[in-house]
Amino acid sequence: MKMKKFLALLLAMVMTMALVACGGGQNDTPANNDTPANTDTQAPADNNTPSEPAPAEPTGGVSEISLWTYPIGKWGDEATVKTLTDAFTAETGIAVKVEYLAYADGDDKVNTAITANAAPDLIMEGPERLVANWGANGKMVDLSDMFDDTDMAEINAVNEGVMNACTHTSGAIYEYPLVMTAHCMAVNLTAFQEAGADQYLNLDTHTWTTQQFIDAVATMYAYYNDTIGAVFCAGQGGDQGTRALVNNLYGGTFTNAEHTQYTWDDPKNIQALQQLLDMDGIEYDASLAGGDEIAKFYQGALKMAFCWNIAQQMNPNAADTGAEKTVTGDDIAFMSFPSEDGNSKLQGGIWGFGIFDNGDADRIAAAKQFIKFMCDSEHTVDAVKAATYFAVRSAAEGTDLSTIWADDAIMNEYTKLMPYLGDYYQVTTGWAGARTEWWNMLQEVGAGNDITAAVAAHAAAANEAAAG
Repeated sequence: MKMKKFLALLLAMVMTMALVACGGGQNDTPANNDTPANTDTQAPADNNTPSEPAPAEPTGGVSEISLWTYPIGKWGDEATVKTLTDAFTAETGIAVKVEYLAYADGDDKVNTAITANAAPDLIMEGPERLVANWGANGKMVDLSDMFDDTDMAEINAVNEGVMNACTHTSGAIYEYPLVMTAHCMAVNLTAFQEAGADQYLNLDTHTWTTQQFIDAVATMYAYYNDTIGAVFCAGQGGDQGTRALVNNLYGGTFTNAEHTQYTWDDPKNIQALQQLLDMDGIEYDASLAGGDEIAKFYQGALKMAFCWNIAQQMNPNAADTGAEKTVTGDDIAFMSFPSEDGNSKLQGGIWGFGIFDNGDADRIAAAKQFIKFMCDSEHTVDAVKAATYFAVRSAAEGTDLSTIWADDAIMNEYTKLMPYLGDYYQVTTGWAGARTEWWNMLQEVGAGNDITAAVAAHAAAANEAAAG
């Protein structure tokens, strides 16, 4: 047994011996997974008859823990998740009761459960929720004791910003990361080729400059005489796309490096907003959010999409837009957002697990076992592939994670965007309110309001809310 596993088990045994009051409410929603596995000792098998091994005895007498997960790749698919949790149960004797959340109302469900002292043991999502929201509000367990020097080295070897995003300003680590990706944009390559605008695309590096973007849109508009791309702003859905588009065009920022202030009143962002407003073929559209934009892109009504990532590239149906899709597969080329020198700073996604502090040391220890099983063991390959994103670490307990997608042509090509990942600023205080201010600002710009005044007012409102 490796030293890290031994220490993890020793820690779990110590915690289970602590005298603590029983606590940690269970959610009342019917479970989607099967009932806990039978952990009774089986009778010795006949020497001539093969038998299935009995599951391990659960740690500290905990026979079941609960996991709530947002739809992160196939971690939102019951059959896929059941395969993963069944493997965990077989090794530990601990069953996992899973609740599948939707982004439309998932936050409300979690907040209601927290208020009712019925939060799940585990939750899977990103730092903007686990760290900047529930962690900052004292609802999560500090996971610092789960990371040794090897863990840190394996994660930092991929991207040094991951642990910064998972760590609160207090120093507490509220998320154990599993996967990450870079958000990007996409173009209808067939339409670009027909118009002769593909000359502005570098399909080897998947990058382009601001001037190439401007020229491409002009060429496309001259050919189609219709909207080519939409700055969608009906709500916050997919707003990582509009933020990256505006910030990258002329090198503006959204927050400061310390994640204490919103800086989108940067003159470079005002320049970008004006440029987009002045371009034939680009429209500010207050009727569309990110998912609506993707639907119109699939339908061919839009020739580029600013709300894109590998999940759409791998399986367009994952967007769940309900649209009849005429643009799929080889018609679509993913692209980095345009920047003046072609080296953009992409918005990223980081997803992993956090543990709600329900006051039960045994359950917390069991939840930590689950995290280690999924994020730092030979099983991590399966957990990463289920998410259909990229591993946040180079290896896990001796298992190389760097070549997980080597045999998948699309995933392997998409790795070219990963070096462009920028600052994970979604952990800035007041994040939820700032997102609202952003799309409201875009609506005002699209309606013809003074850009400088609109930007200043909404950035100030975001900072006021964050400070208060």
